[in-house]
This record gives sequence, C-alpha cells and structure tokens, in this order.
Amino acid sequence: MNRRSISTPSRTKEILEQYGLRAKKNFGQNFLVDPQIVERCAQMSHCEGAVIEIGPGIGGLTEQLAKNSKHVTAYEIDENLIPVLKDVLSDYDNVEILLQDFMECDLDQKVKELEETYGSVAVCANLPYYITTPVLFRVFECPSISYITVMVQKEVGDRFAAKPSDPEYSALSAEGQYLFDVKKLFTVPGRSFNPSPNVDSVIIQFSRKDTSLSKEDLKAFFDLVRGCFKQRRKTIYNNLREYLQDADRAKEVLEKAGIDGSQRAQQLSVDNLRKIYEELA
Repeated sequence: MNRRSISTPSRTKEILEQYGLRAKKNFGQNFLVDPQIVERCAQMSHCEGAVIEIGPGIGGLTEQLAKNSKHVTAYEIDENLIPVLKDVLSDYDNVEILLQDFMECDLDQKVKELEETYGSVAVCANLPYYITTPVLFRVFECPSISYITVMVQKEVGDRFAAKPSDPEYSALSAEGQYLFDVKKLFTVPGRSFNPSPNVDSVIIQFSRKDTSLSKEDLKAFFDLVRGCFKQRRKTIYNNLREYLQDADRAKEVLEKAGIDGSQRAQQLSVDNLRKIYEELA
C-alpha cells in the first residue's frame, strides 16, 4: 500500500480528473488537500473502535480513519461518489460506504450495532457548511457517541466554543456546552481545500459529559434555551415571558432561580439556564 495519500493535492487532482468530477456546491463539497491536517484530525478523533463519517467526498479523511480505526461507516448522499470511494478505498477492508442521507438514517440502531461489535463509536467528519448544525444536533441526541470531532466553518466553531457574554455566545453554544466539553483543536486555512472557500475552518471536538436528563427532558430543556435566546436584544424576562405566555410565571421562575430578569440570555451560563428549567419542571 504505497499509494500517495488521497488528500495530497496531486492525488486529489488525479482522482477528480480520472472520474470527471467537480465539487458540487449544492452538496457543500470541498475536498481537503492537506494530508497533515487530515492525519492529525483522524489521530485525535478517539476513533479506535468504530467511527462514523458524514460526507466522505473522495475519501481523504476516510482513508486516515481506516488506518486508525477498527471500522469506518461513511454516509454519502452523492451517488456519483460511491464507485469512486469503493475504488480509491479498495485497499481497506474495514470501510463501509452507505449511499444514504445521514439525516434520514436510523442512527440509534446503527450506533447500537457498531458498539456491540467494536466497543466504542465516535464521529469524525469534514461537515458541509450548509448542514453543520442539524447534523451535529442529530449526533448530540445519541448518548452512546462520546466523541465528535468535526471540521466546521470558523464562525460556527467560534459559536460552539463561545463563553457567556462573548458576542458569539448563543443557544447553540449553551446546548453544545450543556452536553459536552467543547474545544477547538486547530484552524484549517481556506487554501487547504479544493476548491478553496473564502473562509477558514476549524476542527472542533466535543467530549460528552455525564448529564442526567432523559431524551424527552433534553428536548424540553433545549426548547427553553432557544426560547430564552429568541430575541437577542430582549431581556431574559421578556423572552421567558413570551416563551411561557405568562408574565407572572416568568417573574416567579426567575426569582426562584436567583436570576436578574434584566440580564440578556447571552449573559447566562449553562448552569443558570438549567436552574430556570428546573424551576419550571
């Protein structure tokens, strides 16, 4: 197996030319052409058991995951890439390529099967920009996935890692940080991709915390968080009053939670938001 890595610029160009491929904007395709970044991403992803990849493209990251993991399951939505992936990854017998929209798969069932066979399941992916948030929330809801390592647009990474009172701090930040320890691993410049986007990316890792909420409670808590952040310029009292459709109840809940109603949601820590939820529950 002495082929050049798929993620070298020359090998990527060769594969694209061989199959007459171009990156498709509607699928958010940008192919990574920096083997060092791809190798580091795979090595830091805690993928020693099984790993799920979303949107493998032409297999640059998939190849490195296959070298570090017992088993790789890759979900690809572009049917033209399936024969390419099967060909360029033919040296690896631990890769399963599925032609399926990840948002429509039975993730809980798949993770259960992988966990039973390989012991642990991680997620590692270079996520298409247009679908980053829905994909992540889908994965967040699966408690057996302990590590999620994803390449995302830098501004999305900044929002997930933001702290209270940071301008980027949002419902997204609070929800992610309730469930996970979030850290930015490293930045990926736009020139590391073919074609090169106008923005830099960042590799961000989510390490799951032990949380006590059931799936139903979690959904209710996240609904509340989104309600609290609905109008960023409004106070927490005004947003909560609208969310509950009850001014007296909103005032009472904030008083019991020990929270000043004149603050805005982005000044509140995840613990503060959890206190509001507990008072409501």
